[in-house]
Amino acid sequence: MNFPSLNFRLHINGENLIIAVAQDYKTSEVLMVAYMNQEALKKTLDTGNAHYWSTSRNKLWLKGESSGHLQKVQEILTDCDEDAVILKIKQKGAACHKGYFSCFYREINPENGELKYIKEKVFQPENVYQEK
Repeated sequence: MNFPSLNFRLHINGENLIIAVAQDYKTSEVLMVAYMNQEALKKTLDTGNAHYWSTSRNKLWLKGESSGHLQKVQEILTDCDEDAVILKIKQKGAACHKGYFSCFYREINPENGELKYIKEKVFQPENVYQEK
């Protein structure tokens, strides 16, 4: 399947990508930001589970493949430039590999730029991810 209307304008490691924002479908809380190539978007549409392109591992990635914390897609939206998507998802477990429900668990102090933790962990990563 081709997505001629979407603009995969970001070029990283030879891949043409769009920005993908995962958002809780009920609360609209932003859970994470990642990238998708055409294959990731097609797999997401075909399976109903969020797939992304890992720029660090340079490979297709099913969110939750090692943790079991899958993202069931409820809706996909695109912006006016068609170079980004929002995935409205039902999150199983947590979105963040650091153990938080959302990857946005810290706040930046405007006075000194220091990070302050504003959320609690929902799991301990060492109990979920095994050394490879």
